[in-house]
Amino acid sequence: MVQASDIEAGHAVYSPAFLRIYDLFVHGLVNHLVWHCPTAALRALYDRNVKAHHLDIGVGTGYFLDKASWPAAHPDITLLDLNPHCLDFTSRRISRFAPRTVVANILQPLPRLGPFDSVGFGYLFHCIPGTIPEKAIAFDYLCPLLAPGARVFGATILNSGLPRWRPSQALMDFYNRMGFFSNAKDTLTDLTAALEQRFDHVRIDMKGPVALFEAQAG
Repeated sequence: MVQASDIEAGHAVYSPAFLRIYDLFVHGLVNHLVWHCPTAALRALYDRNVKAHHLDIGVGTGYFLDKASWPAAHPDITLLDLNPHCLDFTSRRISRFAPRTVVANILQPLPRLGPFDSVGFGYLFHCIPGTIPEKAIAFDYLCPLLAPGARVFGATILNSGLPRWRPSQALMDFYNRMGFFSNAKDTLTDLTAALEQRFDHVRIDMKGPVALFEAQAG
C-alpha cells in the first residue's frame, strides 16, 4: 500500500531553491550526460502533442510549457501538482497564458475538470511510489477528464529489464534510496501494458532509460 510519506518524498525535493537550478541541472546536464535523452527530444514530444485545451500533471518548472509550439495563440492551460512550489513557479513562468492551478494527488480521484484535448505527464511516473500497474490508476482517474481523441503523453525513467549503464544506474539507485525516485521495478513491459489497456495508438520511444510515450483517448 502506498504511504503518504512515500508520496511526500517524491515531490519534497522540489523546493523553491531547487526549482531555480532544476533546468540547468536536469535539462542542461543530466538528460544529456546521464540519461542519454536529449532535452530536445522531450521538447519535440510536447510540440507533437500539445493542444489548445491542455492539462499538465507534475509540472516541475514549466520548462516545456514555456518552450512548446502551441497550436493556438492563447491556449487554455491547467496545471495540476501536489507541490504548491511547482505550481507557483510554473504559473509565474507562463503567466502570459493565465494558467489555472490545481493542487491534487494523481493517485486519488481528481476534481471535475476539462474536457482536455491534451495531457502531459513530463518526468512524473518515476517519482510516484509503487509499481507501474499501481501507478497506472492515475490514468483511470484521468480518463473522465479527456475529450474524444485527446493526446496523452509524457516521459518516465525506467529501471528494471533494461541494459544498465553504470553512471545512470548509480544515480537511479541513489535517488531511490533518497525517495526522490520510486522506479526500482518500473519496466517497459508494464508501461506498455498500462497504456495499451486504456488508450489507442500507443507509441513508446526509448532514449537511454527514458521512455517517451504517446497515446490517444478513444
